[in-house]
Amino acid sequence: MTVTAYVDGLVQPRNPGIGTYAFIIYDGKKRVAEGSGLAGREVTSNFAEYTALAEALRRLIGLGLTGDVVVRSDSKLLVGQMSEGWKVKGGMYLAKLKEARDLMSEFGSVAFEWVPREQNQEADLLTRVEYEKHSR
Repeated sequence: MTVTAYVDGLVQPRNPGIGTYAFIIYDGKKRVAEGSGLAGREVTSNFAEYTALAEALRRLIGLGLTGDVVVRSDSKLLVGQMSEGWKVKGGMYLAKLKEARDLMSEFGSVAFEWVPREQNQEADLLTRVEYEKHSR
């Protein structure tokens, strides 16, 4: 069975701003885990996206799902940098990118796929719920 993690980050009301993250993990068609939280108060959207990835990988390790994993994200930057050799120029998110790359060494393989936002609605909804919690 394929293990798939959907990851998403959100920053509102501007970028940088209040950043939240979320992930949903499926083992085959069965939803086995989800997580969400505050990425930070004055962070960029890229930081929030990479926080979601690092937290999803950490949860996968905790669940013992360290074989072959597919990560789906609506962030072209994240997918491009993690799988297609896009250049990493710098920015607030660099530490989170390195953290994610370090965590990937625990897996058999990690493939990245870009999906349109409409195919990432569950994780997107969780980021919005987190934002409502932390924006008060």
